[in-house]
Amino acid sequence: MKKLKYITSNPNILGGKPIFRGTRVAVCTILNFLAAGDSVETVIKNYPFLTRRHIREALGVAADLMDYEEKDIPA
Repeated sequence: MKKLKYITSNPNILGGKPIFRGTRVAVCTILNFLAAGDSVETVIKNYPFLTRRHIREALGVAADLMDYEEKDIPA
């Protein structure tokens, strides 16, 4: 996996969940808002320290994690 510019993990912050650098906002929190139908604009309005680049990187990481072969996903 390539080095991430906007996402990091620290075992002392949120139990090591991936967060956006310089914040205590878990990446999964933002992904859950997007999955629930919130727009990128709404997310940025509610988290003004995030940019579209932060969100694109989070989506890219999520996509990389889901890049499994069909045989790897239980039916």
